[in-house]
Amino acid sequence: MTAFDATRRAALLGAGATLAACAAPAPLVGPPARGENPFALGVASGEPAPDGFVIWTRLVRDPLAVAGGFEGVPAEDVAWDVARDKDFRDVVRQGTFRARGEDALSVHVELAGLEPARDYWYRFRARGQASQAGRARTAPAPGTLPARLRFAVCGCNHYEHGFFAAYRHLADEAPDFAFHYGDYIYESGAYRGTEPRARLHAGGVCRTLDDYRRRYAQYKSDPDLQAAHAATPFIMSFDDHEVANNWSATRSNASGESPEAFLARRNAALRAWYEHMPLRLSQKPSGQGVRMFRSLPFGDLAAMHVLDTRQYRTRQPCGDTIKPACAGMLAADAQIVGPAQERWLYERLADGRVRWNFIAQQVAMMRLDMGERTFNMDSWAGYVAQRDRLHAFLQRRRPANPVVLTGDWHKNWVGHLKADYDDPSSPVLAPEFLSTSISSDGDSLPSATTVRRHLSDNPHVRHYSGTRGYMAFALTPGRLEATLRAVGPVVRADASVRTLARFAVAAGDPNLHDA
Repeated sequence: MTAFDATRRAALLGAGATLAACAAPAPLVGPPARGENPFALGVASGEPAPDGFVIWTRLVRDPLAVAGGFEGVPAEDVAWDVARDKDFRDVVRQGTFRARGEDALSVHVELAGLEPARDYWYRFRARGQASQAGRARTAPAPGTLPARLRFAVCGCNHYEHGFFAAYRHLADEAPDFAFHYGDYIYESGAYRGTEPRARLHAGGVCRTLDDYRRRYAQYKSDPDLQAAHAATPFIMSFDDHEVANNWSATRSNASGESPEAFLARRNAALRAWYEHMPLRLSQKPSGQGVRMFRSLPFGDLAAMHVLDTRQYRTRQPCGDTIKPACAGMLAADAQIVGPAQERWLYERLADGRVRWNFIAQQVAMMRLDMGERTFNMDSWAGYVAQRDRLHAFLQRRRPANPVVLTGDWHKNWVGHLKADYDDPSSPVLAPEFLSTSISSDGDSLPSATTVRRHLSDNPHVRHYSGTRGYMAFALTPGRLEATLRAVGPVVRADASVRTLARFAVAAGDPNLHDA
């Protein structure tokens, strides 16, 4: 049994123990107890490039304690190894990273000089202990056209709404990478209602750096989330709950929170996000925010253009949430990505070097009428002018095979971006795959009447469903195939997985087809 397999087995046994405990109505706050393992938050990799990637860990003694139990420790040396094999017989890189207390003893090693399009394994050592091993994969080299690329889309993991079994199944599939669209944590305090919950947040609403660090540590103690990170590199983004519900730029959506207080809160939240994610030093936030939008190429086959729909947006119109259409939706100066990012996206899409262009972002882009012309103002529906400009660009410039990857809604929506949503005969510009949540909203499902109404009110939508899970994609030069994976019930740590639906898109034709 390899180190990775042994750790995987231990994680699954841990999940089983948690399941036995949750059979009782009393909720769990946890998991972890004090121990000697400084790698209790697991390992992760991300930002795959043709010659390397980032590997991550964070040292803790007690994940839920201030500074992870290392309060007052200024720095620690953490050794790391990268090998071509999972048994570490062929080590190709080694080094030591100086983890600093001011960065929560987090480790971000940026690797270069590796071979493209191949698997590597990595591990860390500190305080006489070794971490579990993780698998990472480099991207294909520029100028090459790989025959196949496999990736997943996932997000919205609410700790209190259910277990993260979907991540265990994603880990078993071991894709080339996963795109996490956001809501990695939820900032709310522990649930105080009477409805039973499988487990609870530790502490109150996150407002300070210590609050956010503890919340990340609680989430990252989950064995299934750790398994997914150890199985494949992640391309990370954030949405709103990494900071606060429906925030926009430097403004809180909550009443009574001053701009100064919210800016301090946002800066703390983004710093904690960086400390707990496999990100590059260039993505470390300053007091002015973080440069999250970026483009990651995968040879000449595809590029992932990751957007930021939070830091540059104007305030949501019409009072936010799902509201009837109002004049504010059409404001010419309304921005969801900001002018500079909009120009950057057009430049990336017009580059012309890849066969497929994935617009990887956080909130629904296609128009979704929730009934009687009501719309989610926190999505692109609240920023119609900027959405129309992007749609016009897609229609005019025709970049190679644009595909939108989205989340946030806690539902599966698969449909088309249209030149004119009120004209069924208008051109299809791109498909959009909006992935459901890992656990957020628990096992609640929309009624059959709701499903029929949403499909009727949105003829450009091919699929709508409310199960938990993720999406798995297989890409070739000529075809994209999407598999909707449903996992449940999420109140059980051993929830099973099944295929809910499959869709295909052919190169040169943006229309969705059953696969």
